[in-house]
Amino acid sequence: MADKITTHWKGDLTFESNNPSGNFVTMDTAFEGRDKRFGLSPKAMMLSSLAGCSALDVISILDKMNVEIDDFKIDVTGELTEEHPKYYHEVLVEYHFYGSDLNKKKCERAVELSVEKYCGVMEMFRQFANVKTKVHYHIGTKR
Repeated sequence: MADKITTHWKGDLTFESNNPSGNFVTMDTAFEGRDKRFGLSPKAMMLSSLAGCSALDVISILDKMNVEIDDFKIDVTGELTEEHPKYYHEVLVEYHFYGSDLNKKKCERAVELSVEKYCGVMEMFRQFANVKTKVHYHIGTKR
């Protein structure tokens, strides 16, 4: 079955988009004369989707491996092309694991499985961007 979303104009350059689960997300962009933002820009949402897809994989895999961590986050940095249409041509995905007794081997394996096998958003990004990953361990600290 195909996914379908509907994006509805809310005025100015603000839009609300639903998703197959029935939830909504607000999108907008900065423009002259308006200081307030109501949502994420579409390009920033792409980076969030990449992080979210891989994070779901990593946490699910670690859970199946019975690996405990105190905290986890992903930072994604995207570099846009200079010319229009601007798109991310360089992307860095940084995985941060926090805990007092981290199993680095299993954490790295979870990231590897997400990056190479399970994360469909990662694969989509690889079609147009050079995607690099880094893993960071924060032993004995909480974010």
